[in-house]
Amino acid sequence: MSGTIIITGASQGIGKTTAEVFLEAGWTVGVLARSAEKLDAFCKGRDKAVPLAADVADSAAVDAAFAQFVEKAGRIDAIFNNAGRGSKPVSIDEIDDETWNAVVGVNLNGMFNCARAAFRQMRRQAPQGGRIVNNGSISAHSPRWHSVPYTTTKHAITGLTKSLALDGREFDIACGQIDIGNALTDMTQDMASGRPQADGSMKPEPTMDARHVAETVLSMCRLPLETNVQFVTIMATKMPFVGRG
Repeated sequence: MSGTIIITGASQGIGKTTAEVFLEAGWTVGVLARSAEKLDAFCKGRDKAVPLAADVADSAAVDAAFAQFVEKAGRIDAIFNNAGRGSKPVSIDEIDDETWNAVVGVNLNGMFNCARAAFRQMRRQAPQGGRIVNNGSISAHSPRWHSVPYTTTKHAITGLTKSLALDGREFDIACGQIDIGNALTDMTQDMASGRPQADGSMKPEPTMDARHVAETVLSMCRLPLETNVQFVTIMATKMPFVGRG
C-alpha cells in the first residue's frame, strides 16, 4: 500500500530518514522544513518528493504549504507531525522568555498548526479521512534533567493526540503517537561521548538506527483507517528510560 504523506522537520534527522523510507515504499512525500535549499537538494532526482519550505510556527505558511501539496498530490493520506527542537539544559530559573517561546512555538504551536491543516483537508477530501502521527518522544512520559520547555511541550502533544483521536472518529481520521528514544542522527552524535544524567553525571547512552523509527511510522500509516496504533514507544533497548534517574 502506498499513498500521500507530509513529513515535517524533513530536512534532517528522523524526518529526513522517514521521508527516504516512504519514498522507497512508493509514497508521494511532501517534505516540509524551513530550509528551501536543503529540501531542493533532497528532492532532486526524486519525482515523488515535493519540497514544502515553511516554518511550522507560522500558521499561514503551514496552510500555504499544505495547499501546495494537495494541488500537486490531490489529497493527504497521512502526516508525520515530526518537527521539533530543544534548548540548552538549564534549570527553570535560567530559562528566558525567548527560549521558552521558541520551543513552544515549534513543538506545540507548530504541531497544532500542522495537525489543524491536515485535519481540515482530511475532513473535506473524498474519500474522507486520513492518519495523523505525532512525534511525542519518550519525554512525553519521563523527563531528562533540565528539560522543562521540551518536556512540557511533549507532554502536551499527548493531549493533542488523544483529542484528535477522539474528534477524528466521525471523519475517519485516525491519530496516533510515536514516542522515540535515542535514535541516532546528526543531532544525537554526542550520546556516545556522554549525556547529562539525573544525578548530574555524564554517561554515554546507547542509540538505535533512525531507520527503525521510520519503518515503524510506515507500518502505522499502512494500516486501514479502522485500525489505529494509539501509542507506540520505540527506543534503544539499553537506554536509561525504564527506571531513568
